[in-house]
Amino acid sequence: MGKVAGIDSSTAGTTIVVCDSDTGAVLRQGHAPHPLGDGEKPTEIDPQAWLLSLGEAAGGGVLEGVQAIGVSGQQQGLLALDAGGVTVRPALLRGDKRAQVQAADLIDELGGDSAWAEAVGTLPTASHPVAKLRWLARHEPATVKRVAQVMLPHDWLVWQLLGRPARRTTDRGDASGTGYWSAATGEYRTDLVDLALGHQVQLPEVLAAAEPAGQTPEGLLISAGTGDTMAAALGLGLGQGDAVVSLGAGGTVFAVHHEAVKDLTGTVTGYADATGRHLPLVQVRNAVRTLRGTADLLGTDLAGLSELALRSTPGAYGLVLLPYLEGERTPDLPHTAGTLTGLRRESMKPEHLARAAFEGMLCALTDALDVLRTKGVDVHRVFLLGAAAELPAVQAIAPALFGTLVVVPPAAEYAALGAARQAAWSLGAVLGQQAQHEPPHWPQPAARLLDPGDEAAVGSAVRQQFRAVRDSVHPGAFDAL
Repeated sequence: MGKVAGIDSSTAGTTIVVCDSDTGAVLRQGHAPHPLGDGEKPTEIDPQAWLLSLGEAAGGGVLEGVQAIGVSGQQQGLLALDAGGVTVRPALLRGDKRAQVQAADLIDELGGDSAWAEAVGTLPTASHPVAKLRWLARHEPATVKRVAQVMLPHDWLVWQLLGRPARRTTDRGDASGTGYWSAATGEYRTDLVDLALGHQVQLPEVLAAAEPAGQTPEGLLISAGTGDTMAAALGLGLGQGDAVVSLGAGGTVFAVHHEAVKDLTGTVTGYADATGRHLPLVQVRNAVRTLRGTADLLGTDLAGLSELALRSTPGAYGLVLLPYLEGERTPDLPHTAGTLTGLRRESMKPEHLARAAFEGMLCALTDALDVLRTKGVDVHRVFLLGAAAELPAVQAIAPALFGTLVVVPPAAEYAALGAARQAAWSLGAVLGQQAQHEPPHWPQPAARLLDPGDEAAVGSAVRQQFRAVRDSVHPGAFDAL
């Protein structure tokens, strides 16, 4: 068909990939940063900076010859606009945590965790737009009176690319992270917007997966766009039975599923994906921060910690680390601390503590996978993402603990690739060359495949050791999950 582009506007910057629409082969790329301000992650920003960054990333003819564009944007940002489409204040970003009290208030006012899980499939946190709206209502009442419409970062960028038309759009994936749209029903809960803000506002129309948002004045097709998690899933080519374990300071576990997952405890966040399916997601607070803390204690770095861990053996000579260093979300133990047990003279060696750190982190992530499994989500293979996924100790230990095939894909701009794939899907559907119910098949790059093989039984024993300690220290914490 031709060339398509994917734009990923993240917290840090703008990345553009231009791909062959038939094969997905990357033809060229562009990148430009966003202003960070004093070297720190910003909590709000003038969205015009995104356009400036986009223009810089597209410089030198990066978008020349492109027929369609898809946009991936950072999830859970909020743009508040007046009736004329002018932003009334800087955009609030995903990392803005000021609305913690307001999120708790909203949970109480609706009737608790189960009420929110029933309403929209997720509990509001400080990062959710619904909580940000309440924060604005409480702290900027004069500004709130001017708010007539709200948008997400990717919505706003699509709208700008289209020349700011009267029609505002979004997609089901990004909408599912607002706290006022239900992936189960496919509808907005406008009463929750009213609860948060105190009055109704205009919300973007939610488009179907392959439905285009429109065309630019020059005739360039713009697809629906989506949030960065959903775009990355599309870029990775995830399908039914695929799960992702993403290793950051905390950990994120999600999987592709055919229906919305109902979880009245709120442990599972009921996201939609960008293909018409669902992305139930579970988070843990402690992943790589567990490794970094242990490495600091042992006077080494992550590479050194990995090397130490591989000198030990499965089970770490009986050492078990419950990695709840910053409290925990899965299970819900916000005020707990980590626990180290099994200290004996023979186990008090750096290599055994290093091994316990890796096993503890990965066992906690396996607990999160098991939460999804108990909700009926199939997990046949696990994609392992993040810089820590390249550590030899992670690759050696994870397959046995996860109990399934582990895929370590090569580093790539998967959110931008997913946006480009969506653009190709939308373009093909418009031209009648692509089925509307499935995105185009793009071959995936060669990945490292790690099979648990004969180590599955060893991994099961390590998990039993971890669970025994977990359940003795925190009895009943997992019973309701």
